[in-house]
Amino acid sequence: MIDITLPDGSVKTFEKNVTPMDVAKSISEGFARNVISANFNGTTLETASPLTTDGDLILYTWNNDEGKTAFWHSSAHVLAQAIEVLYPNAKLTIGPAIENGFYYDVDFGEQTISEKDFKAIENKMLEIARGKHDFNMRPVTKAEALSLYKDNPFKTELIENLEDGTITFCDHDTFTDLCRGGHIPNTGIIKAVKVLSVAGAYWRGNEKNPQLTRVYGISFPKQKDLTEYLEMLEEAKKRDHRKLGKELELFTFSKKVGQGLPLWLPKGAALRERLENFLKAAQKKAGYEMVITPHIGQKELYVTSGHYAKYGEDSFQPIKTPKEDEEFLLKPMNCPHHCEIYNSSQWSYKDLPKRYAEFGTVYRYEQSGELHGLTRVRGFTQDDAHLFCMPEQLDKEFKDVIDLVLYVFGSLGFENFTAQVSVRDPENPDKYIGDVKNWEKAEQAIINAATDKGLDFVIETGEAAFYGPKLDFMVKDALGRRWQLGTIQVDYNLPERFDLTYKGSDNELHRPVMIHRAPFGSMERFIALLLEHTGGNFPLWLMPTQVIILSISEKFEKYSEKVLNLLENDEIRALVDHRNETIGKKIREAEMQKHPYMIIIGEQEEQENKITVRQHGGKDLGMISVEDFSIIIKNEIKKTLKPF
Repeated sequence: MIDITLPDGSVKTFEKNVTPMDVAKSISEGFARNVISANFNGTTLETASPLTTDGDLILYTWNNDEGKTAFWHSSAHVLAQAIEVLYPNAKLTIGPAIENGFYYDVDFGEQTISEKDFKAIENKMLEIARGKHDFNMRPVTKAEALSLYKDNPFKTELIENLEDGTITFCDHDTFTDLCRGGHIPNTGIIKAVKVLSVAGAYWRGNEKNPQLTRVYGISFPKQKDLTEYLEMLEEAKKRDHRKLGKELELFTFSKKVGQGLPLWLPKGAALRERLENFLKAAQKKAGYEMVITPHIGQKELYVTSGHYAKYGEDSFQPIKTPKEDEEFLLKPMNCPHHCEIYNSSQWSYKDLPKRYAEFGTVYRYEQSGELHGLTRVRGFTQDDAHLFCMPEQLDKEFKDVIDLVLYVFGSLGFENFTAQVSVRDPENPDKYIGDVKNWEKAEQAIINAATDKGLDFVIETGEAAFYGPKLDFMVKDALGRRWQLGTIQVDYNLPERFDLTYKGSDNELHRPVMIHRAPFGSMERFIALLLEHTGGNFPLWLMPTQVIILSISEKFEKYSEKVLNLLENDEIRALVDHRNETIGKKIREAEMQKHPYMIIIGEQEEQENKITVRQHGGKDLGMISVEDFSIIIKNEIKKTLKPF
């Protein structure tokens, strides 16, 4: 007999070789019908896998992220089978589940695949799914695996890197794939599928390797779920930051300037400036000091910090000078520079904490296929800050940074978020630098601060930065998509590497603790997410133009200018549309530009010394005085932009 412990702490006793599905049925037949995956003692397995020891069992349904992962991983197998049937000469490589759906990388050889082929693939996938074929795992020897894939160099390469005795295949219907496991019970659970797109992808992400075709898809247990998802995708297209950025004249890209290097247009530059000033004001109240560091640094600086060893391949090539053996790098990180600013003076315990902040532009070489609008670029500006404090100050400083991040989120309408404590993977110590005891102290400090602040958080093993654990904020946008936004890190390692010290009350030298933080993350990515979250309808305090004044004819231009001056005196950002166009066209274009308020000026408004106000979206506020309108604007801003 074996004891199975369930998530609620209850323990059930079963015969050996009981399966997760048997356990689910012992709870409820109705519950069991919804179970699609399981985790036993920390390992994902099939619902038909025999359990032979005592352990902890978690049963997943479609409503769990882990259940969706198993569902989409299994669907990737079905996609691969459909491709194998329709394209017999294609060579399959890998096909994982991703955050929304799955993909499979395929070498189609001389054949090509386009949108016109999607329907045939979907039909074949549904035909396979309706067969209700079980997913079955089986171990194979390395020799057997190599024999099956002797004509597939991609699978062969994967197998060559595996140890004999650790290789497994997954079978369903007539299809077999190299796989570690984690599937739904059978294909029949898949009721709706959609091939979403195709893209180029280098084998194993290396541009020196062959280019493959990545086929993206998604699947659901109900057709209704797919319909809702496709409607969300259509809304996402409307909110695409690349589309809105062009329409709102915020930023552009130039092939001559270079891929992944955004150019900020006047309206976008003004938007960025307002965001920066907003954070600078809050930082000033919190005791931060602004610093400025150069765009390049000696290679040795990043060797000392450890960044070169970890990220050297993703950096731009070193810049050589006329002096022999002198090399510089475009700055990939701000933190080494800030360490050297701290090191420029000898500090006492009475001086700490020191809080240095900078809107510092950094550069990293992203492969061209990975670039995407503002969310993945080669040059970006971080709202970086580094705090240097005594160990006994760490808890308060970390909590104060949490407060700052929450203030930023609240002021910009990001109300739906969770937190993630990212810790090291003890099984892979080579991924990290520094002493294990310092890592343990840093991880516990973050967990304690997140707990005391009442944050809804999870702990993710293996997601820490190479130099320290971190607290990441996972924000859900208006379309229900999750984004990592804002991060705080505790670091005992860079102070060691840069030999940072302060003189304690005992007159001895001690090592400070370092906190890295960036509420926005990067200005580029943050503005992209804010565009998509708001659909371009930013909070009123942030809008480039809060009010546009539309005169019915040029006869009322003088009064329009008077209204403009009154609004500007109240620090309200307004413009007058002087064009000789119909009022209808001016209103339509003002709507497209997302101007929050339109003021209509005609004969009656001029005679009564008032204005007619129309809100974005069509709501009419009627005819009011400029003074009353200014109060409306100021009250709306106060609701969202509270003092820090």
